[in-house]
Amino acid sequence: MSPKRKSKIDLVIPVYNEEGVIEQFHELISSVLDGIPATFNIYFVDDGSTDGTADMLRTIAASDPRVTLLTLSRNFGHQAALTAGLDNAIGDFVISMDCDGQHPPEMIPQMIELLNQGYDIVQGQRVEDARVFSFKQITSAGFYALINRISGTQMAPGAADFRGMSRQAVDALKAMPEYHRFLRGMVSWLGYKSVILPYHETSRMAGKSKYSLGKMFRLALDAIFSFSLMPLYIGLSAGVMFFCFAAIEMFYVLSFWIKGDTSTLAPGWSSLMFIILTVSGMIMTLLGFIGIYVGYIFHEVKNRPVYLIKRDENI
Repeated sequence: MSPKRKSKIDLVIPVYNEEGVIEQFHELISSVLDGIPATFNIYFVDDGSTDGTADMLRTIAASDPRVTLLTLSRNFGHQAALTAGLDNAIGDFVISMDCDGQHPPEMIPQMIELLNQGYDIVQGQRVEDARVFSFKQITSAGFYALINRISGTQMAPGAADFRGMSRQAVDALKAMPEYHRFLRGMVSWLGYKSVILPYHETSRMAGKSKYSLGKMFRLALDAIFSFSLMPLYIGLSAGVMFFCFAAIEMFYVLSFWIKGDTSTLAPGWSSLMFIILTVSGMIMTLLGFIGIYVGYIFHEVKNRPVYLIKRDENI
């Protein structure tokens, strides 16, 4: 890109029930953008908020011509809201971030500089304090270690949905229409030239995180079942293992018949029931894994949209 031409940069910011944060966040991000020589569009995606967030966003959009408000018809989830913003963004570069202040806006100039250097993806990576251990930190580290081991896509530990992308990367991401979306993995899968930008996560400006333990667990399942067939291989391996146990048991019993010492054989009821119940459990587990994959296929073949926009305002 010619340095004489002003870059067109779009920000995609999903919002859900953030009436206590949104005005302060807009002021903070505006103070950063005002000092950057580029043309900005800010896409706030209201993910079906039930508080006064939508009204505040309308007020902000009326006072700031850079702001475009996308309102989804209901709460489709964080990944769907991000997708809506990315689908509507038209800039040379697109930066996605959350509005709670934990993705520091002051990192935006560094992202833009790296994108101008030719990187297609600038991935924000949360740097944890080594002296502090939290449940979130431990589970996050465990998840990334697992997903990197069982999938063919390597994801940076601590990677967040705080990233910058070139037009080429955004268009490639838009060509991936799957319903169950794990954008961190999808972006890594693209394979374009990328760089990691570490940042220290700050405290929320106000309110509390909308990512409950249940939502994080569902996101982790989406990642595992979307990027790996390992659960099926686990069930298959367990089945092979129990076949081996059955063969060993068969040769053990045959040895008594060969020696003519069948009187010493135990009745075998308890061991037989143990084997039956264990093997039945493994079969049911394998069928459960298959059922999940079939369910994912069911969602895909219905070809429902990932989100629906109720109102598209540019005030």
